[in-house]
Amino acid sequence: MVTTQSADSVLKSYYLDAVAQQLNLSANPLLAAIERTTSDVWGKDVKKAVIYGVHGGISAGKEDGSLPTAAGGGYAQLTATLKNLYGQIEISDKALRASQSNEGAFVNLLDTELTGLVRSASFNLGRMLFGDGSGKLATVSKAEEGVYTVDTVRNLAVGQMIDAVNSSGLTVSYGKTITSVDRTNKTITLDGTPISIAECSLYIQGSRNLELTGLGAIFSDSDTLYGLTRSEHGWLKPYSVSTVGTLTENAIQKAIDMVEENGGGHINFIVCSWGVRRALFDLLSGQRTMEPVELTGGFKALSYNGIPVVADRFCPEGTMYLLNTDDFRLHQLCDWQWLEGENGKVLHQVSSKACYSATLVKYAELMCYRPCGQAVLKGITEK
Repeated sequence: MVTTQSADSVLKSYYLDAVAQQLNLSANPLLAAIERTTSDVWGKDVKKAVIYGVHGGISAGKEDGSLPTAAGGGYAQLTATLKNLYGQIEISDKALRASQSNEGAFVNLLDTELTGLVRSASFNLGRMLFGDGSGKLATVSKAEEGVYTVDTVRNLAVGQMIDAVNSSGLTVSYGKTITSVDRTNKTITLDGTPISIAECSLYIQGSRNLELTGLGAIFSDSDTLYGLTRSEHGWLKPYSVSTVGTLTENAIQKAIDMVEENGGGHINFIVCSWGVRRALFDLLSGQRTMEPVELTGGFKALSYNGIPVVADRFCPEGTMYLLNTDDFRLHQLCDWQWLEGENGKVLHQVSSKACYSATLVKYAELMCYRPCGQAVLKGITEK
């Protein structure tokens, strides 16, 4: 017979590994290409020592001359706080009791809940990869009769619970659920009574300034990254072109060349918006064949000069990132785990409700050791 105890055991012994595998390797092709590690985690922070520049104790000299003076390369410590990532499922007591004598129904119940959890977590992990850590989803430009016009719907989906923050940094609305998204007109509707949130920024509930340090931060104009200033550490600045216009092979190759020349890196992964990938197809149509390649996690992509090209819904419009994934790590305190109570149980009764919840947790941070080994092309005319 199915009980909360047996449900607990199944969640820990059977589902956990499968869920972790899906979130690590199947959520997003870029995330799957980045190595995960528990190294350099100190308490709640990631502290990574990196070397920049070249070793100075090298020279050519006379046969009987002095040997070169030893001089090491530059050292710096990157520091970032581990981010707290959560995902929660909820099962009603009624549904659990209804499946007590039917193991098949119970399995279907858990499958449905966990499939929804993985789908939602994958969406948000993919979104965070391209964010700047602030968690900002969009900005509301107009609020009229319960319809809210936003600058972008790229990060929005039905079912998200959001907070609205005004220009002064004050949260003016908490936990409103998105009930519809009109991607053509860039409008959304929210549950409950219409509210006035024009010129407010939208964030996932409780997540403001608490998300992973994604590409948006690495390629931003902010002077601070990982506790260091770019003005003092020029190697923290990626190669960037703000306005490309019509995409050309020369623009792509120049970015690759500049990374190799200035950063000593080698581009091995290209990710862009859907419209930019279409522009690349159009550019190369009739000139060469973009060979298919299979990526980690079973993802398939086409390649440009041997470099896989992936289109991602969360990549900003008109943008192409040229990356060396060997320079990235996802530092984590541990892999995905269920949040356990004092008695070791993962299913907990929700206070004042006839249902049980289980929470999946991971404490992690994305870090790029060599930003100067990455490049971005912006302002590309999409097709």
